[in-house]
Amino acid sequence: MVSRTPLLTVDVVIIYQKKIVLIRRANPPYQGYYALPGGFVEIGETVEDAARREAEEETTLNVKLVKLLGVYSDPDRDPRGHTISIAYIGEGTGRLVANTDAASVELFDTDELPKKLAFDHEKILRDAFHVILNAHSPHNILFHSNTQ
Repeated sequence: MVSRTPLLTVDVVIIYQKKIVLIRRANPPYQGYYALPGGFVEIGETVEDAARREAEEETTLNVKLVKLLGVYSDPDRDPRGHTISIAYIGEGTGRLVANTDAASVELFDTDELPKKLAFDHEKILRDAFHVILNAHSPHNILFHSNTQ
């Protein structure tokens, strides 16, 4: 992947059954590592549509995007080249099944996450926890009684 300009990607911190959804990557880079569901934005696609599509392609979940989390633009975040990721927090519903680029998909409690994640996903998760676990936040979806 050689590009003269950065490529646009999306990542989604999905809350499902009050746990964090992570995929185990089936392909390089970071093959075998856990990662957030996500991928490249396609031409003609909004970042919101790309986030929902990538989440569904990798987990089969329907994802409602709850909050725009941030922009992650470190030029070294992806060994394939410079990418910029738009990250979201989302709520997943449906049946969780590994699909497309995911070798497996698993649920994790916030205190039992893998030690090393692909790309800069540890930073994205830290930022998400700051939002999600904020007691005064309307986005505290880990503890809402209606979260599925």
